[in-house]
This record gives sequence, structure tokens and C-alpha cells, in this order.
Amino acid sequence: MDNAKRQITPGERDKVIVQTSVIGIVTNVALAGFKAAVGLLANSIAVLLDAVNNFSDALSSVITIIGAKLAGKAPTKKHPLGYGRIEYLSALIVSAIVLYAGVTSLVESVKKIITPEEADYSILSLVIIAVAVVVKLILGLYVRRRGKAVDSTALVASGSDALFDAILSTSVLACALVARFTGLSLEAYVGVVISIFILRAGFGMMAETVSDILGQRTDADTAKEVKSILSSLPGVRGAYDLVLNNYGPNKNYGSVHIEVPASMTAEEIDRLTRRAETEVYRATGIVLTGIGIYSFNEENGDAASIRERVKEIVLAHEFALQTHGFYADAASKEMRFDVVIAFDTDRAEALATLSKEVSEAFPDYTVRITPDVDVSD
Repeated sequence: MDNAKRQITPGERDKVIVQTSVIGIVTNVALAGFKAAVGLLANSIAVLLDAVNNFSDALSSVITIIGAKLAGKAPTKKHPLGYGRIEYLSALIVSAIVLYAGVTSLVESVKKIITPEEADYSILSLVIIAVAVVVKLILGLYVRRRGKAVDSTALVASGSDALFDAILSTSVLACALVARFTGLSLEAYVGVVISIFILRAGFGMMAETVSDILGQRTDADTAKEVKSILSSLPGVRGAYDLVLNNYGPNKNYGSVHIEVPASMTAEEIDRLTRRAETEVYRATGIVLTGIGIYSFNEENGDAASIRERVKEIVLAHEFALQTHGFYADAASKEMRFDVVIAFDTDRAEALATLSKEVSEAFPDYTVRITPDVDVSD
């Protein structure tokens, strides 16, 4: 996330989304009207379906505005983390509308294949379709650029969809030219192709939105940036177990573990964690709601050698992705550490295997292993 995006306030972001969406609504409604008129006059199913697609785009923009407004509501006692996830619900509704438009278009196209009707295009019809292609192209580039400026996936998706619509409209124009100058009617078949692309786009939007709602793996670059910031702080040996929870666009809360010397006092740790929270927020906009502590006693030579041997034993298994948080207490003969276990592994079996091998290597020690989930890079 770059500095320009972080400087945009939620109010400014909502304003950009609404303004851009309104422009999209007006443009798509106008295009839908012109194309519907051309389709009716020319008796063209392809042009009519293209008009339906433009109208669904306009309706999608309306829902995007409503979603942005509701998502921008201030947190309440009932929903203390805000209403940001409403944007994902609105995106789900938009994808359902797109799917409905695709199914309707496919049914009508198949009907036209079964009972074909000859289309008749005028020069004016061809000009209107050509202008629509250019308008869609400009609209798509504009909306996508504005979406990237405010980090709005909804606007970026709308812009990309508009660019894709320009391609579909170009195919309709080509079909119209062929029909006018050769008499060959490809209307219904082009309509089927358009319908398939609309359905594909709808399923893609729905899958992405559902993935957002379920919760996706933390972006690798973001995870590395956060861990790099934390690891650079004085006394921090490493950062692990980063978990980010998303509550809407640009609303991320997280927790993490950092490894610090066992000799650190509570006051020093308090000062360190507060600094960590501040620096991570300034750099990424992520709010760290919890920072756990691992202690390490590297000044103890025996502990260091034991740690290296344990690491060698653990990482010899492919299912063990990482080990961290190691601490060995020579006085009480106890060692503890965490292991990140791959998802495609039986966790209980993996844990039993590691416990057995480490215990056999250090029979005098009580071994305590905490299994971690591979949630971030």
C-alpha cells in the first residue's frame, strides 16, 4: 500500500466511489437506451442483449453506492468494528444480478437460434454501436484508474468489466457489419457467446466475494512488510504467527508474536509493543490488537545448541514449515516451541511424531510443542 492511498480519508474514499459510480450509472443507462432502440429497430438479439448488459452494469453501480454508504457507517456498540463488510454483501448482490442477466441472455439467444429472425441494420445503428464501444472503453479506463487511486476493488472490477464490455460490443458491431454487407446473420450465436462471457464474469465475481467473506490468506507482501517492520525494532529477534482479520476495504486488524530476550522487563516490553503498534499502523494502516511475546535465552550456550538440534529434527519433515518461539530451561529440564504445520497434514499425527523424536533426542527434558496454522508467509 503506497503513501498516496493511505492519505485518503474514509470520507474522501466514499466520495470518489459515489461520484465515479454515478458517472457509470448515467453512462450505462444512456448506452442501454440507445442500444435497446437500435436492437428493436434492427430486430437484433445481440444488440438487445448488449443493452441488457449495460443496464445490469448501471444497476450494479447503484448497489455499489448503497453498499459504500452503509459500509461507511460509524461503529456502534452492537458492531464495534464497523460495517465495512457490507461492501462484500453488496458485491455478492451485484454478482447475482450479473448471473441473472447472463442466464436470461442465454435463454433468449437459444430461442433465436431455434426460431431465427433476420436483422436489418441502418448506417445510424452502426454508428451508435461504434460510439458505444468508444464510450465503454473510455469509461472502463476512467473507473479502473479511480478505483486503484482509492484502493476500491469494487471500482476496479467495474472498470475492468466496462473494458470487457467494450470488447463484447465490438463483436456485436462486427456481427452487424457482416449482416449488413453479406446478409449472413450471426445474431443469435453472438448472443450465446456474450451470455457465456457474462455468466463467467458473474461466477468469477461471486467466487471472489465469497472468498473475501470467508477470509483469505494474508497477502504475502503485506505479511513480509509487517514482519520486517517488527523485526527491525531493537531487541526483536523475529515476528511470527501474523493473523489479519479484514472488516471491509482498508479495515484490517491483526495479531502477532514477537521474540524478545528473556531478560526484558515488563516496562521495556510495554514500551516496545506500543512502538510496534504505532509503526505498523503508520506504514500499513493495520491495527495490531494483540502482540504476544516469545522469550529466548540465547545467552545460555546449552539452550542455543539444543535449539539448533531441535530445529534440525523438526525441519527434516516436509510437513513442518517453520519452528520458532524456542525456549529451553536447563534448571527445570523443560523446552517449549511452536511448529507451523502444513494444511495437508494430519496435525495430531504430525505432533505425535515430532514429540516422540525430540523426546528421544533429549530424554531428560519435558517437551511441549504448540502446533501453528500456516496463515501467513
